[in-house]
Amino acid sequence: MRSLLISIAASLLAATGAVAAAKPPARPIPASFYTGKWYEIARTPNAGQRDCQAPTTEFTGKGANGFSVHQVCRKGSASGAAKVFDTTGKIIGASQNTRFTMSFLGGLKKQEYWVLDCADDHSWAIMATPGGNYVWLLSRKPVMGPAAKAQALARVKTLGYAKLEYPQQPPA
Repeated sequence: MRSLLISIAASLLAATGAVAAAKPPARPIPASFYTGKWYEIARTPNAGQRDCQAPTTEFTGKGANGFSVHQVCRKGSASGAAKVFDTTGKIIGASQNTRFTMSFLGGLKKQEYWVLDCADDHSWAIMATPGGNYVWLLSRKPVMGPAAKAQALARVKTLGYAKLEYPQQPPA
């Protein structure tokens, strides 16, 4: 999700104040969170992801708590032109895999992210910036089942994020 990274970087550079700080991560997550593809189901509206549809993030482990990130955002629709962004990240030590940083602008800017919660089966996860400005609901599948989606969105709202948008995803 190139747009996710760009939006976060742009928002961080432009943000002057934060909403309530994100709650700390609820529980440890497995290191396997940082491998494979995630689909963005919902997010806080942000300028960097305007008109970003079918966003995905693919993590590939690089050893010693590092990983590479390949993000794709499609403009206008789930089948629109792809915009790609590649970067790197690192899990923050002693965080039980719940906190990580990613580099932007050729390493000039680093942003911390928290994995606030995830499903017991790790099929979905809630990721946010620690300042509480931005949140993303991610899923291992492009379309979540109704019960899982309702449960995950209820958790997002419990965490204090009420204003969300829902990017298109290709059909399951």
